[in-house]
Amino acid sequence: MHSHNDEAKFMADIKEAAPEMVSAFFGFDKAVFSKNTGNLDLATRELIAVGVAVTTQCPFCIEDHAKRAVRAGASKADVAEAVMVAAALRAGGGVTHGWKAMKSIAEDE
Repeated sequence: MHSHNDEAKFMADIKEAAPEMVSAFFGFDKAVFSKNTGNLDLATRELIAVGVAVTTQCPFCIEDHAKRAVRAGASKADVAEAVMVAAALRAGGGVTHGWKAMKSIAEDE
């Protein structure tokens, strides 16, 4: 895993090399997490972000979106539940990918 704090300074290199793309990314992110966007309330969108961040294992995103979820009105219990839903899906994916292992054995018999 990388050290976000030590490596964040390299964002300047990405901005310099691809300024339009970086600008579009940050514009998209801003729109997604705007208080006045979409049908889902901001706390729900932040809880979804927590779940995704847990499964993608981005420490910065986990910390940032957990705090933002609470600031948007989610409880600590809501954040914990989002984490557990994400963990259940991640584990379920492991089981269903295990089917491939069993299928490969069956095909080789």
